[in-house]
Amino acid sequence: MKSAMWTSAGVLCLAGLPAASAWAQGVDPRPANGASQVPAFAGQTDAPERKLGVAFEVVTVADGLDTPWALAFLPNGKILVTERPGRLLVLGADGARSAPVAGLPAVAARGQGGLLDVALDPDFASNNLVYWSYAEPQEGGMNNTAVARGRFVDGAAPRVENIQVIYHQVPPMNSQAHFGSRLVFGRDGTLFITQGDRSLTAGRMQSQNLDVLIGKIARVNRDGTIPADNPFVGRTNVRPEIWSIGHRNAQAAALHPTTGELWAIEHGTRGGDEINIVRKGKDYGWPTIAYGIEYRGGPITGGITAKAGMEQPAYYWDPVIGPSGMAFYTGSLFPAWRGSLFVGGHATNDLVRLSLEGDRIVGEERLLRDLQPRPRVRDVRQGPDGALYILTDSTSGKLLKLVPRR
Repeated sequence: MKSAMWTSAGVLCLAGLPAASAWAQGVDPRPANGASQVPAFAGQTDAPERKLGVAFEVVTVADGLDTPWALAFLPNGKILVTERPGRLLVLGADGARSAPVAGLPAVAARGQGGLLDVALDPDFASNNLVYWSYAEPQEGGMNNTAVARGRFVDGAAPRVENIQVIYHQVPPMNSQAHFGSRLVFGRDGTLFITQGDRSLTAGRMQSQNLDVLIGKIARVNRDGTIPADNPFVGRTNVRPEIWSIGHRNAQAAALHPTTGELWAIEHGTRGGDEINIVRKGKDYGWPTIAYGIEYRGGPITGGITAKAGMEQPAYYWDPVIGPSGMAFYTGSLFPAWRGSLFVGGHATNDLVRLSLEGDRIVGEERLLRDLQPRPRVRDVRQGPDGALYILTDSTSGKLLKLVPRR
């Protein structure tokens, strides 16, 4: 068993087990949601448990956050944190915070909507540009995923100036769910935007349609213009922003540190959360093919899990973890973790660590299960100090960081 104790400094210390000498059974004892489904290849799901025996402490950087969603690290050591009701905060390394950043446009803070991801321009040191995604309100209760950017001005009264909305998902819908929405800059400086199907039947069925942006991952230039090498540029009645299609609700995305490819994780069906390596012009199948079952019960579009011309996930979880936020660990603070992929278990109230061999998932470990209360992890990031930073999703949410055990 893992041990857990509070130090005199009020820090929870989690002592990991010794490194495993052999592969164990799958890490999740719960019954499968899609009990009759068969993976397309060995190792596509239910990887064996692999514990690395890393001892760490969980330090609270800030608490009292109202439904935090994402974070980004400023070069001066401060941290930007979004709160879904519509506030962008600037936190010091000690958790001290200024007034909310002024100047952001209104958000549709209903259900899963609101202020979502935040990212710094690759040239932030010279241009101070910050990008954020949000649920954009429209007339008649309609809304859509949108992305804006502005020049960030720090200080006692921080603000953003010269705001431009560079992306609007179309069409808008009257929905409170499935906005995506992660922002990832590619190595070439273009911006990937993950989105969802809006959790409506009308939206779901448009995930395969090329004339809309529902259920797509988009790719734009930093000013919102269209990269000339996007896969569908120049085709009639096709949205040129599209990079890939057939996505349900990708709430996690990051670049692979070696290959530079975009990896995204779908908040999927019951038994169908999935990891995809998102490649140019590819179709990831939703809703034609899917692992898992409907949340209300029953098969998804006939229970088809594979079809020619549609991509298989690199990995899927059955039962679900409710993935949100991900980070490839490349730091030196935890040498044993280098090369691991960390994923927020929003539904399982833990942090999932995946062992990789190339593009294959070969092992799982579930962390933070000794924390009380168990955290609903919304975002995971590696900090410039090599620590692993976690946002917990609650109206009294926290910013935590994992550091080596002292």
